[in-house]
Amino acid sequence: MEPRGIHHLGVAVADLDEAVATYERLFGAEVEHRETVPDQGVEAASLRIGDGRVELLASLGDETPVGKFLAKRGPGMHHVAYEVADVGEALSKLAAGGAELIDDRPKRGLFGLEVAFVHPDSVHGVLAEIVSDG
Repeated sequence: MEPRGIHHLGVAVADLDEAVATYERLFGAEVEHRETVPDQGVEAASLRIGDGRVELLASLGDETPVGKFLAKRGPGMHHVAYEVADVGEALSKLAAGGAELIDDRPKRGLFGLEVAFVHPDSVHGVLAEIVSDG
């Protein structure tokens, strides 16, 4: 897999409005996009910070993936997203390299991105997201 770079860092938060205000106040972040995705169980805000991006994720319920993450680990680093030209091709290369895939094919993610996830056990404990503008 040949990533173009890190697309964003995903951070699970208990209160999205409070977290957005904190990132704006402390880091001069600007909200790039905000969206609720019921089928993924999240409300998310993409924040631009200089040339980088942080995605804040708030759970819509305790039984969602982010809800379970928050219950187990509390707020904090959730995932690292790597930008690629083609998510499907990247998944094939990752699988060939021995990665345990959560998604075996791309799906629509937040903000209209094409995404797929790699199990944290394959990446030393950090959930990896593979993203492309599709």
